[in-house]
Amino acid sequence: MIPRILKATGSTRVRAASTLPQSPSRLLQKRDDDVVITFAKRTAMGRRKKGQLKDVPVDELLRALFKATLEKTGLSPAQIDDICVGTCHPPSPLYISRAAALSAGIPDSVPISTVNRLCSSGLMAIRSIAHDIQAGETSLGLAVGVESMSQHDRPTPVIVDAVSANSQAHDSVQPMGWTSEMVAQTYKIPRQKQDEYALISHTRAAKASANGTFAEEILPVELRGALVNVDDTVRPGVTLESLGSLKPAFPDWGEASTTAGNASGVGDGAALCILTTRKHAQEQGIEILAKWVGSAVVGVEPRYMGIAPIVAIPKVLEQYGLKKEDIDIYEINEAFASQFAYCVEQLQIPMEKINPNGGSIALTHPLGMTGVRQVVTGLAELRRQNGQFLCTSMCVGSGMGAAGLFVNERRMS
Repeated sequence: MIPRILKATGSTRVRAASTLPQSPSRLLQKRDDDVVITFAKRTAMGRRKKGQLKDVPVDELLRALFKATLEKTGLSPAQIDDICVGTCHPPSPLYISRAAALSAGIPDSVPISTVNRLCSSGLMAIRSIAHDIQAGETSLGLAVGVESMSQHDRPTPVIVDAVSANSQAHDSVQPMGWTSEMVAQTYKIPRQKQDEYALISHTRAAKASANGTFAEEILPVELRGALVNVDDTVRPGVTLESLGSLKPAFPDWGEASTTAGNASGVGDGAALCILTTRKHAQEQGIEILAKWVGSAVVGVEPRYMGIAPIVAIPKVLEQYGLKKEDIDIYEINEAFASQFAYCVEQLQIPMEKINPNGGSIALTHPLGMTGVRQVVTGLAELRRQNGQFLCTSMCVGSGMGAAGLFVNERRMS
């Protein structure tokens, strides 16, 4: 059973997309004004309060990422028209992002903005730059996602009694662990199933980490004299038995089936994409990795926040005339195994297509970073598999969801 609000929300804005491309063949054609991604990398990630980035503030992490990007790409900072940073919890995010850019050698003529749509903030940064390029206002921009969960815990939202009297308003500010338990309880997702899906994530991530798969997407950064280039978040050797032995993380809510092993890790990290037009990239001799197709954002009932990908993914596919079978790789954020399991089974997507190298349960989920991290990870795997289409999606705190579509440049006609 899907709450009524999902049925009402899922189709509301599709009519506005009537002028968008409506067939896969059109999406695969090259046009000068295509928005393309020419660089997609991330830092290694660290565990909250215990990992390699626990003492690194957001401005310091951003500065290191900007400097490493400029050095790796050889991009002249003066060529950057705009920067958008997706982040959620650091105080004064625009000030610290601007300061980090200036400190990294980006000239004061380059403007910067920040965006916060919680877990989709990174994807919204990509969307913002892409839309500016499509509007002709920007030629080349940086889209960044960053978060330090070590430095900045989720603040507790406070709303007045008159607002809280509305049941959905009340639910929209509850802890995310509560929404996980509501999904598990309402949609009958037992602890055993949650642990089974979590094991897939842990096993895949451990294998990818061990064989060096993530090295392709990680941009080494220098921080305080040390080179940071390997995630410290992956836990090898996880078994179904070890997951089953963990105590509930939220014993007072619902079925108390969410644990530290079947929920996304809490951690630190940053990721970055460079976007421009196909024409500009070709004129400058810059390699193109992928084409940005578009995105969709949806609202769902706040109590069941986690199931939003089952609305966001069909919406973005419908907008661009694709079927779920057309997508080669899905990166669906694993906020909690409860919601992830439900989404996978409702969408009826083969598990081998989803998070091939593990997801946030194993890798960690720095909120502002994840939306860009999924694109970085997904594009790297898409190129390895020589697939055509990548779809990313995530649930979003307060009762929202988002999805994005990308095309592998190697498969463009």
